[in-house]
This record gives sequence, C-alpha cells and structure tokens, in this order.
Amino acid sequence: MASGGAPSRSFVASARPRQGGSPGEQGIFRIPQILKNVEWPEEFPFKAEDFSRFDESSDALFYSVPRYVTHIDDQAIKALTKYYSEVLPPSNTPGVALLDMCSSWVSHYPPGYKQDKIVGMGMNEDELKRNPVLTEYVVQDLNVNPKLPFEDNTFDVITNVVSVDYLTKPIDVFKEMRRILKPSGLAIMSFSNRCFWTKAISIWTSTGDADHAWIVGAYFHYAGSFEPPEAVDISPNPGRTDPMYVVQSRKRVV
Repeated sequence: MASGGAPSRSFVASARPRQGGSPGEQGIFRIPQILKNVEWPEEFPFKAEDFSRFDESSDALFYSVPRYVTHIDDQAIKALTKYYSEVLPPSNTPGVALLDMCSSWVSHYPPGYKQDKIVGMGMNEDELKRNPVLTEYVVQDLNVNPKLPFEDNTFDVITNVVSVDYLTKPIDVFKEMRRILKPSGLAIMSFSNRCFWTKAISIWTSTGDADHAWIVGAYFHYAGSFEPPEAVDISPNPGRTDPMYVVQSRKRVV
C-alpha cells in the first residue's frame, strides 16, 4: 500500500479507520479505535522526506534559550497528570526507575511523586536543573544521536510529553527505548495538537490527530518486540481545551 511512490500521508489516511463527526467528536470516537486490529504493511511505510522539517537548522541552537513555559493548557496538564497517577508505579517503589525523554523543567508527574531513579533527558540543561522530580539528567539531541546512554533493561517506564513529533529518527529511538526498558516495561508517548510547527516532522504537520496516533503506533510496531500499541484519548473537554492523547506499549517478554 505504501509502495509504488505513493505518498506516506496518503497511506496513513487510507490505512486508519474512517469515522465521521465534528473535530471534537472525532477524538472521542476515532482515537481509541485507531490502533485496534491494525493490518500493518510488511515494511515501514514512511519515506525519508516524511521526517524533514521546515526548519532544519540546529536543534541545539533552537533550544539553547530556556523556556519556562508549558506547551499545553492547564486542563490538558491535569488530565495527563491524572493519567500518570493511574499508570505509573506507586511513588517510592523500591527498584523502580523512570526515564522522562525530551524532558524540560516540568514532567507533569503527580505532585510529590518520587522514585530512587528518575532520569530526565532533554535539550536544555538549565530547564532540566529546574525539574524537581528528576534525580539526574542527560543533555542529548536525539536527532543527532539516537543512541541512549543507558544499560539494557534499566527502566520500568519511559515517558515523553508532546515531543514525539520532533523525532527525525523515530525507529532508531524506539529501538533504543525497547533496549533500555525492562521486560514488560511501559513506554508512554503523549501528545496534543500543539507544537513548534517549524520543528515538527513533515508527516506530523500534514496530518491530523487520528493519523498521529497511527504514526506513533507504527513506531512501536516497526521497532519490534513491543506489544501491540494502545491509543487512549484523555482529552479533558474535547473542542474546548487542548486535546490530549496517549499511545503506549510494553516491551514484549521473550
């Protein structure tokens, strides 16, 4: 379906379920179903140009100035924090380690959440230093170096908030996520319709919310050794606040 020179965005549009409704209703009815019973093509359906961006200048330069702002509205943040409270290991669980990938000065974990090891990986050191939940941090540009500096089977959970759309080497990153997750470890990719449009990848900016869930699900599938990904709509008030979606999967136990 993606062969013969057909644009990848056309493939995404034809591959996902088509359902009607208003933009607010689409999130309710489409997102949870988008990754159910997917018949994935044998080969990765996207092309190199799908991961190009309007602004290909240095990401290190773009993120060099700290931004102590949030990129989704307060209601969406509350919805994500509530979701984390339901799925993250209980605070202070012995032996639990988390990685907040593409982190900044805030991770949106539940108030007072603690583990012995919570690592933040991001682009701006000043922002990471301000993040109170982190026990340590790493500054790294995943678009330059997708190799994660951690041992195999290190983390119980990996989170990524509204940043999966900036990854230009997503399969490399997701394979690394799989490597460093413990067996049955959980990877939670959350996203909205908000982003720095000049830095988001082309396939993201040219498609909609349901497509985005399908795209992230494809990353899990083609990285290999993940359980079938699940899409969840946690939007607090569709059509009135920022939408909020999660695509997540667990590392398969072999």
